[in-house]
Amino acid sequence: MHKNKSYFFCGIGGSGMLPLANIVRDAGANVAGSDRALDQGRLGPKFAWLQSLGIELFPQDGSGLMNGDQILIASAAIEDSVPDIAQAIALGCARMTRAELLADLFNNAPRSVAVGGTSGKSTVTGMIGWILTDAGLDPTIMNGAVMKNFVADDAPFASARVGQGGVFVSEVDESDGSIALFTPEVAVLNNVSLDHKTLQELRQLFGDFAQKAKVCVWNADDAETAALVAPMVLQDAISFGFSAEASFRAVNVTDLPLGSRFTLHAMGEAYPVTLIVPGRHNIANALSAIAASVALGVSVTQAVHSVESFCGLARRFDIVGRANDITVIDDFGHNPDKIAATLATLKAFPGRIIAFFQPHGYGPIRVMGAELAGVFADKLGQDDHLILCDPVYFGGTVDKSIGSQSITDAVAKAGRNAEYIPTREDCGNRIVELARSGDRIVIMGARDDTLSAFAGDILWRLKL
Repeated sequence: MHKNKSYFFCGIGGSGMLPLANIVRDAGANVAGSDRALDQGRLGPKFAWLQSLGIELFPQDGSGLMNGDQILIASAAIEDSVPDIAQAIALGCARMTRAELLADLFNNAPRSVAVGGTSGKSTVTGMIGWILTDAGLDPTIMNGAVMKNFVADDAPFASARVGQGGVFVSEVDESDGSIALFTPEVAVLNNVSLDHKTLQELRQLFGDFAQKAKVCVWNADDAETAALVAPMVLQDAISFGFSAEASFRAVNVTDLPLGSRFTLHAMGEAYPVTLIVPGRHNIANALSAIAASVALGVSVTQAVHSVESFCGLARRFDIVGRANDITVIDDFGHNPDKIAATLATLKAFPGRIIAFFQPHGYGPIRVMGAELAGVFADKLGQDDHLILCDPVYFGGTVDKSIGSQSITDAVAKAGRNAEYIPTREDCGNRIVELARSGDRIVIMGARDDTLSAFAGDILWRLKL
């Protein structure tokens, strides 16, 4: 279907664009692209790797679009005045969003599993992908994060895997409503909570998603999900969680600094499980991944065996290193649920927390700033420190009237140590100044790959 077609990805370095470009390229299409980060001299290794795969990169000035046969892949939100868009319009190029192209590939796969929910999508997608790969099903995987199990010298940014087994595993996004485009065999619904849309909008999107699938795997511990599923008639639905009602249930849980142990009760049997990714949220992620894999025909025994060797994702509680008994962690936490899970994992063990957070835009602060402040105030202790810089901003028009200081002011008012320092560089200086033996420094934020380099720089400075 896509062989010999020519696709041009505007924003090819994005977390959703890069893996899709690789999947389409492996399907036999010609792929090229542009990216604002490339023009700004950021993320050089990522773009060098894309070029090594034979993907031609261009400045984001329209020069990469040369004839009307090219298909432009770009966000629906990009203005027509952007040079790539303007040139595509002038040439008469067909245009698709990332989600439309992904849904086209996904819905035409013989078998499919889509992972939805406000939090945990990327991790569960990676877990299912690894279980299916280890079980010999040779899946194609579309993820928004680098999956450590698939990283290799020739695949340093392994957020996608192309297989020939006829199974397509993908996370699907509710933030832009594109989850509605997907018709999966198995739909995983991790949770429903505030992020980019109102709860009323989310209930509609996730409800439709659950009802379209042949099998819905849903979180029995999440009140919103349970309330959503309760009135539905879902054949072959599978619930997961810690509660007694869950079909795939975790009991006898032991938290470990870098993992956990628990017993899985499923299908009338008990299975001991040891994970090498930490936190109760990852136990829930593993339960959903095991259940989804079983729905695709993998045995529980095989699924458990495989998930035990799942190494995690880049920027998901990713331990950068240790220096002078100080641990630096890189984490994708950016909404209330994700940040709460990360902080809960840290608070399960002794040691002061220095939490740095870079909001992923001014809009998210307006939507969920109060909830973010509430999580920080609730999860951080008297001795912990919270530091925020200005939100990530790469250009465009945006209302900046409510910024990061609104969060730190609310957290400080609740009696916690919270500082707003406008520039990230100065935040780094403050973190290094504060750090002492036994601390855990966690760097949190989304939509900015340079946060990993920021975390690495802090670790390097702590070694001096």
